[in-house]
This record gives sequence, C-alpha cells and structure tokens, in this order.
Amino acid sequence: MFDKDVLNYFLDNQGQLFDEEVASTPQEAQDFLDDTMSAVVDSLEDVIEYFDQLGVDTDGLYEEEIEQQAEVFKLPDGRYLVVNA
Repeated sequence: MFDKDVLNYFLDNQGQLFDEEVASTPQEAQDFLDDTMSAVVDSLEDVIEYFDQLGVDTDGLYEEEIEQQAEVFKLPDGRYLVVNA
C-alpha cells in the first residue's frame, strides 16, 4: 500500500518515466504501482539494494547517476519511489 503523498507525487511526476499518462487518479496510481511491484525505500542506499535484488548492475555508477534514473522518484520527504516498469 502506498501512502497519499507517494500516490500524489507519482501522479504529478509520472511524465518523468512515461510519455503518456498511466494513471489519472490516486486509485489508478495505486493499482499501477502495485501491478508493477514498485517500492518505496528510505534512502539511496536502499535504492541500490533494491536494484541489486532485481539484478540491475549498479557497479560503477555514482549515487547521483542512480538518483537520476527515470525509474527513481525522489520524494519531497527524502524517501524514494522506485517504479519497476
């Protein structure tokens, strides 16, 4: 379950990852994020660990480069939403 802040941030910023809107309501955003097995993590180190678990090679990438990946949404409260799409 994603909290209201995460859902609203994703709705407002989904263009970072997608050319077309994939959700237009919080419920659609919740369903999409659930379907794609996306995750909210607390730190950039957790983003790297999440990528490692998915088999994404992050060796040689600087933290700034990982943070700038289209799939990584830095939330205003410091957490990260990683969209597995």
